[in-house]
Amino acid sequence: VQLQASGGGLVQPGGSLRLSCAASGMIRRIDFLGWYRQAPEKQRELVAGVTNVGRKNYADAVKGRFSVSRDNAKNTVSLQMNSLGPEDTAVYYCKARNPWGTYWGQGTQVTVSS
Repeated sequence: VQLQASGGGLVQPGGSLRLSCAASGMIRRIDFLGWYRQAPEKQRELVAGVTNVGRKNYADAVKGRFSVSRDNAKNTVSLQMNSLGPEDTAVYYCKARNPWGTYWGQGTQVTVSS
């Protein structure tokens, strides 16, 4: 499975960004698509994810601000991020999982700064 992420960038505090990730290759039976992030000197952490039956989960830090969505027909997952703050600055990674393994995208930088 190959994952191509896009949509990162620089945004001011309080602003919004939308990340998208497209899966290709052995996409059969992907049961999880989601987003993780890693800030400098911190461990990679789950941001939000959605299963193939539409079950969603979010990190407590982003609940009410971020929204994850999945298009099974297009094999894409998106992350709408609102009310961004400096604490959201990180490299965001797309992740996919199927019965044969776990796959990561290349990461996209999100910087929240005035």
